[in-house]
Amino acid sequence: MKRLFLLFILVQLSQTAMAATEGRFVQKNNMFPRVEITTTMGKIIVEMDRSKAPITVNNFLTYVMDGSYKGTVFHRVERDVENDRDFVIQGGGYDKEYDGVYEGDPIFNESGNGSKNDMYSIAMAYQDRQPHSGTRQFFFNMDNNDHLNPGKDWGFAVFGMVMEGYETLDKIMQVETGFNEKIGYDFVPKTPVVILNITVLEPTPL
Repeated sequence: MKRLFLLFILVQLSQTAMAATEGRFVQKNNMFPRVEITTTMGKIIVEMDRSKAPITVNNFLTYVMDGSYKGTVFHRVERDVENDRDFVIQGGGYDKEYDGVYEGDPIFNESGNGSKNDMYSIAMAYQDRQPHSGTRQFFFNMDNNDHLNPGKDWGFAVFGMVMEGYETLDKIMQVETGFNEKIGYDFVPKTPVVILNITVLEPTPL
């Protein structure tokens, strides 16, 4: 009986530990959690908005808490050459060898939350024009990308804004890119820009 009781306690503790890594439990009373993204080219601080994009923020924080963004790269640094302007910096889905990394279940697209794909905002990426296919990849808007906002169709869900580290993103935007045969994509940095870590910051006092 004692062994069964101990086993029960261990199971409960393991379930609690697992639950604690879910994004919805991270600073659950803080509507605007902040993270620091450390890259090989500098740091970026992002403030997220749970009031407008709770599903997306909690999903992102789940990947932050399990540490699986560590060692991933920004695989897309794209300029709109035709219009001579910057476009997006996208990452979080591939390791340094450009192999795909673990993906959880896709999430609901919160692009109708009123937040716009303006310069230095962060948004959830999705695949193959399937608006509810987003899992872990995210991107920074490097210009005011109005065409990524919802209209007759779904847009891309903005879930936060860059608060510090604009210069880091500007540097990343200047890296040399080219076609990568492994992922079959243009605009891939020739020298990988790696996410070394993402950490949740302590809430800022009011």
